[in-house]
Amino acid sequence: MNQKYFPDTQTAITEMNRLMILRNFSPATCKSYAGCVRRFLEQHPEQINTPDPRTIETFLFVLIENGSSSQTVQSYWQAIQFYYRELVCINIPFRMKTPKKTSRLPTTLSHHEIERIINSVINQKHKTMIALAYGAGLRVSELVKLHVGDLDFEQGVLYVYEGKGKKDRITLLPEALRHDLECASVGKTPNDFLFASERGGRLSTRSIQLVFTKALRKAGITKPATFHSLRHSFATHVLEQGIDIRFIQKLLGHANIRTTQRYTHVSTASIRAIKSPL
Repeated sequence: MNQKYFPDTQTAITEMNRLMILRNFSPATCKSYAGCVRRFLEQHPEQINTPDPRTIETFLFVLIENGSSSQTVQSYWQAIQFYYRELVCINIPFRMKTPKKTSRLPTTLSHHEIERIINSVINQKHKTMIALAYGAGLRVSELVKLHVGDLDFEQGVLYVYEGKGKKDRITLLPEALRHDLECASVGKTPNDFLFASERGGRLSTRSIQLVFTKALRKAGITKPATFHSLRHSFATHVLEQGIDIRFIQKLLGHANIRTTQRYTHVSTASIRAIKSPL
């Protein structure tokens, strides 16, 4: 494949976004990759068509020196590689090992803490959304995309279409939320959003994340929890019920079992059964 040449950074980023959309990258990945490459090229415009390994290495080293996490540095490196390999059509002539990712345990909430959070929310729609995210193990992006037709009350399942990695899956439809979900579906067609904005369109992920943050504060919970902690809590609590981890993997839509296995390190059920020798 012949090498391509770009006259300026904006042209390059525009073409990069176009290519990522054609490759069916998620909006979050498109935004992340474009931001990383833009920052690199704005600092090193002379590298737009010809990568210099030493310059890239120094750029990543400065990120580390300035306190960027290993995950952030890895994202920059992957974005830069994608830009040169897939867009400019030239391989970066060196391999680099980025810093080892920090292995952090996911933040989970107890049943009581989740109950406090849900009870602190006054708006019924928001209350139901938070409860469903926990009860079905949904990502916030999956929650706001739900349509009325994705609910199967007869089978007690919820269909998640085009989740992370554009994969479909089936997860639990909590019986405890049946009434609230039926009320949310009244007067809507199967193609309507289950949780629509005031204008009838899709809610933004940011809006429900803010609702959760306020609820967390109102409930007096000081853990460093985020909306995604509801999904972590779902996985941990289902695991503590004794459900097979491979079934949990399918409910969560994880491609790799190792991603699901990290919840075995969070579950405290077995630990609580052990008596301290003190």
